[in-house]
Amino acid sequence: MKDALERESKWEVDRGFVLPALDDLVAGGRVETTSVQLTSVYHDTDDLDLLADNVTLRRREGDDESGWQLKIPHARGRLELSTAVSAELPRELADIVRGIGLGKPLHPVTTIYTLRDRHRVLDADGALIAEVADDTVEATLAEGSGDTLAWHEVEIELGPETEQVPAPLVEALLRAGARASEYPSKLSRVLPGRPARPAARSKAERAIGDYMTAQIDMIVAGDVELRRGRDPIHDTRVASRRLRSTLRVFGTLLDGTAIGEIEEELKWYACLLGEVRDCQVQRRRLADELAELPPELVLGPVTARIESELLGKQVRRRDELAEAMNSRRYLDLLATLRAWKSHPPFDGRVRGRDLMRRAHRAARKADERLATGLRDQRAESLHRARKAAKRARYAAELHEPVRRAGRAKANIAYYKKVQQVLGDHNDAIVSAEFLWRTATITSTAQDENGFTFGLLYANEKHEAEAARKKIAEVVAKRRS
Repeated sequence: MKDALERESKWEVDRGFVLPALDDLVAGGRVETTSVQLTSVYHDTDDLDLLADNVTLRRREGDDESGWQLKIPHARGRLELSTAVSAELPRELADIVRGIGLGKPLHPVTTIYTLRDRHRVLDADGALIAEVADDTVEATLAEGSGDTLAWHEVEIELGPETEQVPAPLVEALLRAGARASEYPSKLSRVLPGRPARPAARSKAERAIGDYMTAQIDMIVAGDVELRRGRDPIHDTRVASRRLRSTLRVFGTLLDGTAIGEIEEELKWYACLLGEVRDCQVQRRRLADELAELPPELVLGPVTARIESELLGKQVRRRDELAEAMNSRRYLDLLATLRAWKSHPPFDGRVRGRDLMRRAHRAARKADERLATGLRDQRAESLHRARKAAKRARYAAELHEPVRRAGRAKANIAYYKKVQQVLGDHNDAIVSAEFLWRTATITSTAQDENGFTFGLLYANEKHEAEAARKKIAEVVAKRRS
């Protein structure tokens, strides 16, 4: 399977539109022109779940563009994954969209025919600046319906080193009567998309809706990347936690019936991600510590033992995560989150003072738990303070648009610092426990020595103590 970043813009044009000359766009450059007929059969679920997330899956035939193509949103455009043309949908692509499709069957939903005149604008060295496609398009409105829709459009795809559409090209298109298209893809013009979120009734409602939608989008993006075998574990876990924190802190402003058990389901999913993430963190942390030790203090196969134990656990937890992501429980969670994007679970009007009151309450609870942790110095208390600080930070992020920006940013920065320091403390405690357990095993193993494990254990205890002192300084500075 090949992948390529696609950065393109679409332009509406009338039927009689004539593409302006492109020869003088680049000094010393040239234009290569070819024509191709393309037949694209788009696949989706009955409910168009892929289209709802701006994902397209098609089987295309036509000259050098033949093959299966999956396009998914990317921060800089869209990522196109492609495989060779075949009669059946390739399993590897079907697996990637299983989550977005909510586990539903995929089948053809429409066919789009395109007569494309391709104009490749090259610079003096032959590098591609942009490809301008002059497309005459016809599509069936629904598979098997016989109804058709026809239009004319221009599509500009940027070359790999081009950051934006060249200004002379934009000016030429505008003069010729082109205008920016409202449709992100040909498919979105043909098939109805999901209804947009209703207009917010207040600034506060917009803030909570936007924040929840951003986390849901991150979870969905993480689903795709995880199914591709990538590693978005950290970002996906954080998005799950942010969304769950929103339900906890601002839950009384939301519809309890709509929320149901979603908070617990998000906790379940975040824990699955966390099991993998914790192994990653410990592997990196202990590898760095071992690398800093003088060689004469590393006795026996310590590095191999630690890597074997943690990597083995990580692989098992990753398999458990993959299994859970194909479960009905997880797919039902995704279905609910998608529904919230167009129908946020509000319970009446949300006002700015409602958000601020609950954010302040989250901050007070974080401060109280932090005071308790500093007083009794117990690992459990400091861990509870860390979780409360995360909720306070996320609440400040959410309600930042409805209060004074300076104050909100100060709270975000403070609770982020608390979270980081207490995170270091927790990592040290967890690593120390792992080292102790591993040392008890190696103490009876042949050709292994517990000395280095003891040394690492002592270092972790020292790091935990340093974190406790640092958090006291952070709090004292805040109060001064």
